[in-house]
Amino acid sequence: MSRKTIIAGTLILTAANLITKCMGFLYRVFMSNAIGAEGMGLYQLILPIYSLAWSITSAGFTTTISRLTAQENIRGQSGNIGRVVKQAVTLSLLLSLLVGGGLFFFAEETAQLFLKDSRAALSLRLLALAVPFMAAGSCFRGFFLGMQETVVPAVSQVLEQAVRIAAIFLLAGIFVPLGLAYACCAAVCGILLGEMLSCAFTVANYVHYKHVHKMVRRPTISPSGALSMILAMAVPLSASRIAASLLSALENVLIPRQLQLYGQDTAQALSTYGELTGMAMPLILLPSACLMAASVSLVPEISEACAVKQDQRVSRTVSATMLFTFIIGIGSAALFAVFPQEICYIVYSRAGLGEILFPLAFLCPFLYAQTTLHGLLNGLGEQFFLFWNNLAASIITIGAIWFFMPVYGVSAFLFGWFCSLCFTVGSSLLRLHRRTGVVPPFFNCFLKPLLAGAASGLLVKYLIRVSEPSKALFLLSLAGMGVLYLFFLFLLGCLSRKELQFLFSKNGR
Repeated sequence: MSRKTIIAGTLILTAANLITKCMGFLYRVFMSNAIGAEGMGLYQLILPIYSLAWSITSAGFTTTISRLTAQENIRGQSGNIGRVVKQAVTLSLLLSLLVGGGLFFFAEETAQLFLKDSRAALSLRLLALAVPFMAAGSCFRGFFLGMQETVVPAVSQVLEQAVRIAAIFLLAGIFVPLGLAYACCAAVCGILLGEMLSCAFTVANYVHYKHVHKMVRRPTISPSGALSMILAMAVPLSASRIAASLLSALENVLIPRQLQLYGQDTAQALSTYGELTGMAMPLILLPSACLMAASVSLVPEISEACAVKQDQRVSRTVSATMLFTFIIGIGSAALFAVFPQEICYIVYSRAGLGEILFPLAFLCPFLYAQTTLHGLLNGLGEQFFLFWNNLAASIITIGAIWFFMPVYGVSAFLFGWFCSLCFTVGSSLLRLHRRTGVVPPFFNCFLKPLLAGAASGLLVKYLIRVSEPSKALFLLSLAGMGVLYLFFLFLLGCLSRKELQFLFSKNGR
């Protein structure tokens, strides 16, 4: 695979992620205004169930199909690709019917026993109907990612998000007056319709792609052999995601309860939870769109390099990826730390939300590094390591919520999350070094971006203090800080022509 292909694929996925995240902001801003912070809190309680269903039926299969497709494609075995996709889709659909059926028929029990809010039951039933479409669509997206045909997954993401926004826009006026439970259903209807359209679009493109490229070669592996290959990769991946989703669901259930022990009533606790997870967290995740795209693109890239024993290609890819990850992470942290109130005022017209956004800013470098490291380690086949790594990180966060949140409130959760990110990033870097011999240079990856972020932030902050505040001024300030940050990076020698030539050269081998 050429470097040009990697960059093109990453840019396409990045554009799709940015578009969907921006659309998601419109979605969340409209939702927060329509159903309030308490309604957002109820919606956020449902999302971990959605994430858990995705983890069981889809998560492991997407990455597995991507890796196996890239591996068999470089060997010219198109018949094996078709067999792997067919086996994976069949297995994923069987799992989705079990999970969706269980969620549909036991929605009341799930809402009362696990979410501690019976108003979520109706939304859970609607969510159950989306599971099979989500499972099938994820498998076919894995095929396109493995073939480095990123346009189809990118467009499917945008279509899915567009349907969600249209649904909440059209249905909110009908459902919201009926109560909070029905208001939440409007958003879940968007999830269901979005998954249906995304799945139909991806399947249609898969059939068209196979016909155009005449992928009719006889497979060289048996159905049982293909199933063994799939399970060997999908089981640890799925186990990791399932454990993460279960622990995340536990976190999300515990946070409102522990906030009540801290002294807040039910409505206050749910509102605080909604502000934290439904409004502030999506802000800090927005700049990570390009890293999430790169993480997805890196799985087939590293898999191909490992399949043909190109160790130098692996090392160079890892080094360049980590450099740009920390540049983006530290730059984003500086932006959110310098302008927390201004950013919340621009997006939500709520400057006070900046009090929650400010401490989250310092998590950005670790949060973004975790995304990239997981993509690299998945490409290297380190699924079991990632499983235990994520499990330990979640236990750290849950421990902080359980023991310290009743005393210190939201601050305890943020501190616990920070400690878990430090652990997972540190251990992942050590594992990556053992596999590739690469150590991110401290000055280029940490110190120079930190100096550039501090200098650009302080300079812009000083300049706007002598001007009349407005949304237009704040937007210009954010853009100006980004330009200054890049300028200081080049000035300090962190970004040079050598790194850019490697990243954008046509051949990364």
